[in-house]
Amino acid sequence: MVSDLSRIIDQVGKDKGIDKGILIEALEQALLAAARKKYGLKQDIEARYNEEAGEIELFQFKTVVSQVKNPPAEIALEEAKELDVDVEVGDSLGTKIDISEFGRIAAQTAKQVIIQRVKDAERDNIFEDFKDRKGEVISGTVQRFERGAIIVNLGRAEAIIPPQELVPREAYKPGDRIRAYVLDVLKTPKGPQIILSRSNPNFLIKLFELEVPEVSEGIVKIINGARESGSRAKIAVYSQDSDVDPVGACVGMRGSRVQAVVQELRGEKIDIIPWSEDPASFVCNALAPAEISKVIINPEAKSMEVIVEDDQLSLAIGRRGQNVRLAAKLTEWKIDIRSESKAQQVVPELDEIASKGMDGVDQISGVGVKTAQLLNASGYITVADVCQASAEQLAKIEGISLKKAEKIIEAAKAHFDLGGDKKS
Repeated sequence: MVSDLSRIIDQVGKDKGIDKGILIEALEQALLAAARKKYGLKQDIEARYNEEAGEIELFQFKTVVSQVKNPPAEIALEEAKELDVDVEVGDSLGTKIDISEFGRIAAQTAKQVIIQRVKDAERDNIFEDFKDRKGEVISGTVQRFERGAIIVNLGRAEAIIPPQELVPREAYKPGDRIRAYVLDVLKTPKGPQIILSRSNPNFLIKLFELEVPEVSEGIVKIINGARESGSRAKIAVYSQDSDVDPVGACVGMRGSRVQAVVQELRGEKIDIIPWSEDPASFVCNALAPAEISKVIINPEAKSMEVIVEDDQLSLAIGRRGQNVRLAAKLTEWKIDIRSESKAQQVVPELDEIASKGMDGVDQISGVGVKTAQLLNASGYITVADVCQASAEQLAKIEGISLKKAEKIIEAAKAHFDLGGDKKS
């Protein structure tokens, strides 16, 4: 049996995918642990693999002395000479231990160490295999369910799809084939944890990469994706080749490509949107199928006010706000949708506010002729000018204190109140 050790090491290494050196080290540590259990921790014992003999050898080392005072660690010169005629006092002499003397408990210890080391090596190998597969789509078999999560058998490893990464209303049973996106690969004390997702927007993008050759070849790029998993999704696509229609490429002949993705996502509706460098055009595309009348952009706030015909309002917003919500996620712009009739109501109000801003400073409550002249002389001509100033700036004008400046600014702002009256 011992002579077959080399063959066993080779076979186990091949079956488990474990390096031969790791198995040899595990065997050495196992026999060393067994020896220390039998002879005690104070003994100086070493384990070495003898490849020619095909066995693990144990050696106990003792210091050669003229008079033995510590038998576990020392050997008398006369006794040492019988083993090695050239030995001298102070030398360390190693003697081979007969491992057949090991008892049942020591053998059990060795077995446990070997099993644990092989498990650790297998876990390390699995982690190395999967750590670079983060971001890929992989297939497995539903093995069992744990606290709302699905445990997936990937062959050499198990993965988990947490409840929050599952698609609502999707049902599986043990033995079903399942595809998912590798969200993360973590190294834990219990081994690698492979976390999968079916609800992540990247799963949708990766499925199109697998189904559309133009995407995998880099001709068509998927710029972004947004999903409300199990219901509806949008992807923004762009073609690097003017002769290739990005939307048509993703849809495929008679919708074959997009239908393959829809089928994988169990009927989830997918809108394929042409990406545009112009944010307004991109947002208009993203709000499809609604037709947009006008877009007002606020670049600083990265927001847009989108105006649509009254009959297009519900279409633009979508059921329970889904269409505009997905469009906002896809474009990464804040979108506020308003109907034409609503917008027309707001315009007169804005005009009135603007006209009040152009009123002279003498229209501000509490500002007399003298104060108005002081303000005009310092460049504050309109109510809007005063509103944009700080109290400290007005207080620099000779004849206007800080307290008075604060009151002037407060009155100027009140002048904009649509419910207030101008000074008569």
